[in-house]
Amino acid sequence: MEDNQLHRGLSSRQVQMIALGGTIGVGLFMGASSTIKWAGPSAIFAYLIAGLFLFFIMRAMGELVYLFPTTGSFANYASDYIHPVAGYMTAWSNIFQWVVVGMSEVIAVGQYMQFWWPDLPTWIPGLIVIVTLAAANMISVKAFGEFEFWFAMIKVVTIILMIVAGFGLIFFGLGNGGHAIGFGNLTAHGGFFPNGWTGLFFALSLVVGAYQGVELIGITAGETKDPQKNITKAVNSIVWRILIFYIGAIFVIVTVYPWDELGNVGSPFVATFAKIGITIAAGLINFVVITAAMSGCNSGIFSSSRMVFTLSQEGKMPRTFAKVMKNGVPVYAVLAISIGIFVGVILNVILPMFIEGSSNIFVYVYSASILPGMVPWFMILISHIQFRKKHPELIENHPFKMPGAPFTNYLTIAFLVMVLIGMLINVDTRVSVIIGFIFLGVVAAYFFIRGYHKQESVK
Repeated sequence: MEDNQLHRGLSSRQVQMIALGGTIGVGLFMGASSTIKWAGPSAIFAYLIAGLFLFFIMRAMGELVYLFPTTGSFANYASDYIHPVAGYMTAWSNIFQWVVVGMSEVIAVGQYMQFWWPDLPTWIPGLIVIVTLAAANMISVKAFGEFEFWFAMIKVVTIILMIVAGFGLIFFGLGNGGHAIGFGNLTAHGGFFPNGWTGLFFALSLVVGAYQGVELIGITAGETKDPQKNITKAVNSIVWRILIFYIGAIFVIVTVYPWDELGNVGSPFVATFAKIGITIAAGLINFVVITAAMSGCNSGIFSSSRMVFTLSQEGKMPRTFAKVMKNGVPVYAVLAISIGIFVGVILNVILPMFIEGSSNIFVYVYSASILPGMVPWFMILISHIQFRKKHPELIENHPFKMPGAPFTNYLTIAFLVMVLIGMLINVDTRVSVIIGFIFLGVVAAYFFIRGYHKQESVK
């Protein structure tokens, strides 16, 4: 009934879109205003700075994946080159992050559906979404990849159209009576840095959160056709595409609209399309946001189920989750994650009925996933440093070297630490970081309590 081997069913186009789709999510369509609130027009710089360090993270992972293309790659690297507890924390951080993201995306779908059907209970669309995506993930990895390809394609096309429409407004006055808007809004409302460098500093934490998920292609490595060629191609192209889409969209938003009035605009995407005469803009963007949310949940089921599979193979979870069916899918791991996400959706509906103030619990849990979401990045950078120290002979003729290593590793680690310090200083994000640290502490303690450290040694 099973062969216990994952299948290499993901093509190059699917791998690239999976990475792109995992990063460009609801946060861009609905959350761009939050980043701009802190930084004003300088939010463009925030995305650019974070994108540069994202490039270094991806290249460090790419150098390792080229040599060792395995499922759950960066968790394995952390175990091999740092310590088994590092790999354990990385795997659980990834599971926690994507399950929580999956819950939030499914809850969001239910809320967005009320745009058309105001009286529809939010859990009904949530159930339909989870059943559909769980089925796609269980059929084959190729089916998951195809779903994610088209989800991502919808998002990418929408962003491109929005950028084109925005340029039409900025340069030609399309939808503005022929009067070009120009670049005045970039400096007319308190300047390019209206809240100073502090605003840019605080905005970085939101931007870093928006970029989380790009490392997903490291998890696909064990199920990708010709991984050396396709993963390296995806790593090289994905960062620039993300930068173009994010920076292009943010540039249009802060140029077309005064940054301090965005709170009155609603979704900048809806407003931009409506301004050039697309009367169905609200419904159109609502549809796009629903597909973006489904994409996030789809990625969540895939990513976290593969980490469960990896932990099970190592004997750190029940062996049942390591079983792979003939179609190459770890079906029990997929089923467990799907049920976990749906339980979260049900609790989100039920708890507020019985516990006063419980509606805020989920907000804290979701925001607490930001720190665990950064853990894979830290582990990739540190593993890469240790790998180079231990295996200099493998670097000599490596065709996909990390630029500037190890200096760029240390520089990127320092940047991520700076972002965490900023989140601790900022009262809006302090609690989420503290909860994230508590989660990581509990996971590490459990690793040693169960005696997993006695089962293996650092390779």
